[in-house]
Amino acid sequence: MMLVHNVRLPESPEPVDVRIAEARFTQIGADLGVHDGEEVLDAQGRLMLPPFIESHIHLDSVLTAGQPEPNLSGTLFEGIQRWAQRKATLTVDDVKERVNRVVRQQAGFGVQFVRTHVDVTDPQLTALRALLELREELAEWMTIQIVAFPQEGICSFPDGRELMTKAADLGVDVLGAIPHFEFTREYAVESLNFVCNLAAERGLLVDVHCDEIDDEASRGLETLATRAYELGLGSRVTASHTTAMHSYNNAYFTRLLRLLQMSGINFVSNPVVNTHLQGRADTYPKRRGVTRVKELTEAGINVSFGQDDIQDPWNPLGTGNLRDVVFTGLYVTQMLGHEQIENSHRFVTSNAARTLGLGDEYGIEVGRPASFVLLDADTWSQALNWNAGVVASYRNGKLIARTEPVRREVLF
Repeated sequence: MMLVHNVRLPESPEPVDVRIAEARFTQIGADLGVHDGEEVLDAQGRLMLPPFIESHIHLDSVLTAGQPEPNLSGTLFEGIQRWAQRKATLTVDDVKERVNRVVRQQAGFGVQFVRTHVDVTDPQLTALRALLELREELAEWMTIQIVAFPQEGICSFPDGRELMTKAADLGVDVLGAIPHFEFTREYAVESLNFVCNLAAERGLLVDVHCDEIDDEASRGLETLATRAYELGLGSRVTASHTTAMHSYNNAYFTRLLRLLQMSGINFVSNPVVNTHLQGRADTYPKRRGVTRVKELTEAGINVSFGQDDIQDPWNPLGTGNLRDVVFTGLYVTQMLGHEQIENSHRFVTSNAARTLGLGDEYGIEVGRPASFVLLDADTWSQALNWNAGVVASYRNGKLIARTEPVRREVLF
């Protein structure tokens, strides 16, 4: 048993106590008192949040920036070319070694749930086999959802449908697609129909790299939302990136919004990486290239944020700290109102939990697993401003990561 004393929750104006027993939250309230033999953790007024969730990353490509060549143009499409070169040299040991390092970095930043896209346009499915092994090996410390991601297309890649089906047979959690990279509009629609039908048959989730381009004529999203609506998939479907939406004319977006609300699908924005990749064909004015997070959120549609890439052909930087993603996202989407800031942790906590379909196994509520992080700050806005460290990360009542609080001294 453990009592977390003097802790702040986002919805609680005053500090409370949180009791844990048998790896579950059992009581939340003021001045609960200490039971005999109970471990006491004095939070000293720090903020407690449910664990951070990385809802969109490519773990198979982490730490490969510049291998064998750097992405000099900074575009999505050169990144795909550079990854194709590196993909040809993958081994299971190579993938597992890099991913093990990054997962531990993520854990240090309070991440306990990860949805990773894994490239399956590889006849050997090397990276997928490595991630399937790691999903089991790391399950005690990290929940990993695996997306079968066809980086070079389904209809436009040799045996693309067969590789996606094989990935489903091997035990992925989610099926993906990349309609804007298919050769034709017809192939784009066909690929989405294939993935949604296969997911419906297999009881799997769907997460599509959808319209990750500055071309406002790229409109795979309407097809994806329609399939989700007609097949009853709803919140089992996620549209990632949707950067073309940044360039949609408002008349079209207004019509599309009704369908998006009806469909019940989720969205994932990757503001750091898409700000870097998009707008590359522009001179000035130069588009930010990030989807309409504010408008989607105000319409009651679920949106979460992801890191996307860590030191790979699409992003030469990145550590896995989701604070950086939220901080950047608030600026580029112009969501810096007081309530918008204070609620923005939801992009990497509760909203992301809905995207991953975690249900009642996530959140700081009595009866749920005792998984949480303590931040070296008493409010979320303070944590954003000062890049506050995660002083403790607990998973099912067990400490899995910690950081010493920062001590600052100004000597004048």
